[in-house]
Amino acid sequence: MIKTDKLKAFRQAAYQHLTKAKDATFELTDAILLTRHAYCLADLSLSPVFRRSWSSIYEALQDCRPQRNKLMRLYIQQMPTDVRPILAGDHTSWSRPDAKTLQERTIEHQANNVYGNRPITIGQGYSTIAWIPEAEGSWALPLRHERITRQGLSH
Repeated sequence: MIKTDKLKAFRQAAYQHLTKAKDATFELTDAILLTRHAYCLADLSLSPVFRRSWSSIYEALQDCRPQRNKLMRLYIQQMPTDVRPILAGDHTSWSRPDAKTLQERTIEHQANNVYGNRPITIGQGYSTIAWIPEAEGSWALPLRHERITRQGLSH
């Protein structure tokens, strides 16, 4: 199969695993991938691949509930089977000490260069597992990215 045909088949399969607001969600995904510096959602709405009104971004984020397990299986199918995969895990903290009404804030580890301070923050933690496709290079394909709650990973 030609690479462009394989990419088209992958995109069609991924699209089928979205639920409500599929079109806006899919265009938002393309905008995220193609926008080098987006500082807010409005920046993504200005991307030429996002052909909808800016409010569609909010609707997509609110309404779409992707079938995450099916998407993960689709991603894994893209990995070559003739070599041992290299997977990487990461924890990222999102510091939100002043967001008192934010649900599920937890104490998170965060490197701190201020002498005498503890290396923690109040906010939300995220866990990522990614496939590292090349021995050399700087990119990775995230397979799963989930917020960590007090009960464990969110589902």
